[in-house]
Amino acid sequence: MQVRSTVLRTIGVAVGAGALAWLAVMGSVLGGSGTERLATEAVADEGPGYAIEDFAYPNADKILAEQKIKLKKGDGHILLATCDSEPGLLEVNSRVNEKVCFRISGASGYLSLELPAVFGVRGNDYDTQVDMVVGTEEKTYKVIKNGWTPVGETADPQGRDFMLLEIRASK
Repeated sequence: MQVRSTVLRTIGVAVGAGALAWLAVMGSVLGGSGTERLATEAVADEGPGYAIEDFAYPNADKILAEQKIKLKKGDGHILLATCDSEPGLLEVNSRVNEKVCFRISGASGYLSLELPAVFGVRGNDYDTQVDMVVGTEEKTYKVIKNGWTPVGETADPQGRDFMLLEIRASK
C-alpha cells in the first residue's frame, strides 16, 4: 500500500509541475510584452529559402581565367578532368588549349561550354555528339567511339575556326 501511495504522490507532483510550467509559458506568450509575441511570430513566419539548382559549372570563373575554357552548365555527368589521369576520358584538341579532357559518368551527360579552335575529338565508350559553331553556322558531329573524329576546321572544306558549344553523351 505504501508503494502505491508513493507512486500516486510522485505522479501528482509531476502533473502539477507540468501544469505550472504550461501556465507559465502560455502566460508569457499571451500576456507578455508585445515584442516577445512579435519576435515569436516573425521567426515563425519566415520560412527557409528555396534551394534552386541552376546547373552552373562549379569554379567556372577560375577555370576560364586559368585555362581559357568557358564552362557554362551541365548535369554533372561530364566534368573537366586532367588528361592522362585515368583511362576512358573524352579528349578534345584545340589550337588554343591543345588537349582538354572530360570524364563522363552515368547513363548520359550534358555540358554547355565555349572552347575555341577545336579541330579533333577522341571518343570513349559513350555515344557522343558535339555541337560546334562558326559565325552563325552550327554543326553537330557524331564522335567515333574510342577513336578520333575530325571536327571543326579539319572537317570543314574552308578550314574555318569552330567553337565547341555542347557535349552530349549516352551509353
